[in-house]
Amino acid sequence: MTTNSRKIRFTKMHGCGNDYVYINGFTEKLTQEEKPKFVRQISDRHFGVGSDGVIFINPSHEADFEMEMFNADGSRSEMCGNGIRCVAKYVHDKGMTQKKQFSIISGGQIKYMDLTLENGETKAVRVDMGEPQLVAERVPVVAPGECAVDEPITVLGKEYRMTCVSMGNPHAVIFMNDVKDMEIEKLGPHFENHERFPRRTNTEFVQVLDQNHVRMRVWERGTGETLACGTGCCATAVACVLNGLTDRHVTVEVLGGKLVIDWDEESNRVFMTGPAEFVFEGEIAYEPNRMFLKD
Repeated sequence: MTTNSRKIRFTKMHGCGNDYVYINGFTEKLTQEEKPKFVRQISDRHFGVGSDGVIFINPSHEADFEMEMFNADGSRSEMCGNGIRCVAKYVHDKGMTQKKQFSIISGGQIKYMDLTLENGETKAVRVDMGEPQLVAERVPVVAPGECAVDEPITVLGKEYRMTCVSMGNPHAVIFMNDVKDMEIEKLGPHFENHERFPRRTNTEFVQVLDQNHVRMRVWERGTGETLACGTGCCATAVACVLNGLTDRHVTVEVLGGKLVIDWDEESNRVFMTGPAEFVFEGEIAYEPNRMFLKD
C-alpha cells in the first residue's frame, strides 16, 4: 500500500446477479472528484473487487436515504432497481433503520420500499418504481412521434423494432424470437451508442413466453451485459403491455433469476418485487495515483 492510499470499507451485494459494491457514505468519505476513479478501480474484476458498479448510501434531506449510483466505467446513472433493493436490505439489516417501509432518493427521484422480513432479516423488497415515462424527448430518444412504441431502428444494417421507456433512466426494449443464442456482445454496444439516444441507452432483448412470463437479456449503459436489471425489467413489462404481448402482471426471467413486475392500471405506477443478498464485506486500499486498465 502506497503512502497516499487509504482504506475504504465496502460491502458486496447482488440482486439476481446484478452485483454492486456498496459504500456507507455516512462513514466512508470520498470527494465527488475522487469517486469516478475509485469506482473504476474497485469495479475492475481483475484488479479490484469486481462489480457492475458502485453505489454510495448517503444521508438525505428529501428521503430517508440517498442512493448515489455509478456505472462500472465511472459514469453516473440515475436509477437501478436491483441496486435500490440492495440498499433497502443494507440499511434495514445493518440497523440504520427499523422501519419496514421507507423512502430512498436516487437521481432526484424518491422511491418507496416495502420489506418482507424473516427472522428480522430482509428476504424480499417491493419497490414502487413510479410511473413510466413514454414521451420520447424525456426518455430521451430521437423519434418522429411523441412516443417511440414499436418504432423501427436500424443497427448494423438490420431493422429492429424498439419500444422506449424511461424508468428514471433510458431503456430501449427489443422483441426477439429467441434471446438465448443472440450475439449480445456484438449488438449491445451499437444500440447503447446509437445516434438516436442522446444519453446512450440500456437495451433489453426480450422473448415473450406467455401472457405472464418473458425472458430477457440486458446490455447496460456503461457496463455491458449484466445478469439482471431492475429498471430494465420494469421497462420490459411496460413495453410488453404497450405492444399487447402480456398482461400487466409479468414475471421477467433474467440470467440471474426472476423479478415480478406489476404495472398498476389505475395508478399507472410500476411495482417491482425481488430479492437482495449480501455476498461479502471487506476493506480496499484506494490508491489515487495507481493506473488501471479502465483509466
